Amino acid sequence: MAKNQNKRLAPALIQADLDAYTAWLGISTYAPANAAYAKTAVTAKYTALKTAQDAELAAQVALATARDAATAAEWDFYNTLLGVKEQVIAQFGKSSDQVQSLGLKKKSEYKAPARRAKSA
Repeated sequence: MAKNQNKRLAPALIQADLDAYTAWLGISTYAPANAAYAKTAVTAKYTALKTAQDAELAAQVALATARDAATAAEWDFYNTLLGVKEQVIAQFGKSSDQVQSLGLKKKSEYKAPARRAKSA
């Protein structure tokens, strides 16, 4: 038994176990003394492994799908709000209080450009 059974096994180790399981199925004279290692018990463990892996894969696919949908909704909302800000500027003007209420700077708050002195 391993020390820390909370860590995932390496994929190469799992594949080696699956290969061993496949080879083990071909041993027709297998008769263990311990019933915990009988073919029916081991096959049940294999089925549980495959079921858990399939459930994990389905959850990963669902997460990726949900993440993509959330990203698309975020971008759609963001682009819509950019349009709203443009419409507020068009309706109320660049230096209005309504523009400032949206988190934008009024045009009058920007510093005027300063002239550069000519070097001699």
